Amino acid sequence: MKICQYVQTNQFPRTPRLGILLGDGETIVDANWSIACEYEREGYLNPHARANHKLPSSLFLILNHFDNPIETIEEGYATYLFLQKLGIDRMQDGTPISFSLNSENCELANPIDKIGTYRDFYAHEKHVKKGFEKRGEPVPPAWYEMPVYYKGPTHGFIGPKEEILWPSYSDKLDYELELAVVLGRDGKNLKPHQALENIFGYTILNDVSARDIQKKEMSVRLGPSKGKDFCSVLGPVIVTADEFYFEEPNLLMTASINGKEWSRGHSGDSQFSFAEMIVQASKEEWLQAGDVIGSGTVGTGCGLELDKWIKPGDEIDLYVENIGHLVNKVGQRK
Repeated sequence: MKICQYVQTNQFPRTPRLGILLGDGETIVDANWSIACEYEREGYLNPHARANHKLPSSLFLILNHFDNPIETIEEGYATYLFLQKLGIDRMQDGTPISFSLNSENCELANPIDKIGTYRDFYAHEKHVKKGFEKRGEPVPPAWYEMPVYYKGPTHGFIGPKEEILWPSYSDKLDYELELAVVLGRDGKNLKPHQALENIFGYTILNDVSARDIQKKEMSVRLGPSKGKDFCSVLGPVIVTADEFYFEEPNLLMTASINGKEWSRGHSGDSQFSFAEMIVQASKEEWLQAGDVIGSGTVGTGCGLELDKWIKPGDEIDLYVENIGHLVNKVGQRK
């Protein structure tokens, strides 16, 4: 399944709701309202309350309160298909249970409504080598010994088609093409064979970076902080792990700026697998459902490596095979 959040732009407040994007790429099914519609058909007085208990319209709640989140959401989709066979496509008050993404009143949002903890690794050797080469330094031996990561804030995440913030303190902004996972189960001191079981799904991450301030921060051997902590992008959907047979996929990844390809690589080029990253992060520390883990930038996956820089107004299109296109425009400097 392709899990998303959508908003209806003609509604106030514009509250994101959990959706399932169908294979046509145009239809969004509201799983919660599908369950409510079925309760209504069965004659219950409180269909919405029952649906909110059985299948909330919050991915974060589903990940944290249900033992098998994928099966829980699949039940909502199965209910939608059943109602379609009966010719029912909306509730008695006229609320539809599916929407056209091509409608002017429907847009995709950040695919998860809340992130527990955000960890971003540094796992692609080609990207790492280029960064140290620009600093005139060799790659530290420790990098090959264990996957390393930083923790970032979670409140600055945006979704597809939203404008990327250009921070007031930076003159040099950069994109980073990454694959990320969303965890669907808690775990601590995990073994390699357990790690993949904790992945709910895969999505695209743009770990936007203010390179000039990041360079200063890293020169004192601490950070990054303000070089990263202002805006990150997820989306457009989360593809559930069962679509990849619960194995880690090797996916083609590209980045295009204003329609011209700048970056191309594969997620499988990483020095460390997601299983190894999850094992490392879980040592004496709880990982929780709803956490997001990025793999780090794929080789050639940022302007720093290419000596090419994005500008205000540029359109960034990050593509990952079997997931889709994450498209955003760069905002003006504050």
